[in-house]
Amino acid sequence: MLNQEIIATETRWKKESVIQNATSVKLIVEVVSSNWQDDYYDKLRDYVRAASQREGMGIPEYWIIDYAALGDRKFIGNPKQPTIFVCELIDEEYQMTPFRGIDCIVSPTFPEFNLTAQQIFDSVSLD
Repeated sequence: MLNQEIIATETRWKKESVIQNATSVKLIVEVVSSNWQDDYYDKLRDYVRAASQREGMGIPEYWIIDYAALGDRKFIGNPKQPTIFVCELIDEEYQMTPFRGIDCIVSPTFPEFNLTAQQIFDSVSLD
């Protein structure tokens, strides 16, 4: 999800669909792949920006959608369960809130969002 107020300052956006300023991005949604470690570890690190680091983007909200329950049990439980994490950037660290089954997703970026985790899982096509 792009920040419409800031996207106008992106010089390459209209011609190339390239974002150069991380503040142009409000939300990133990642669907967990078989290489789930990237989604749970590497991308979380890449999307956050600590004061002492030059890398990282400072993305305010990041979702991890693990519809196939591929992640580590320490994240998605034992037994493993399909889980959606809403990761909110607070004090330069992501606070991860899990949502499963009939849990209604709570999004800081979209407070009017009104879907359950199961409704999102049911909409994923495995074709």
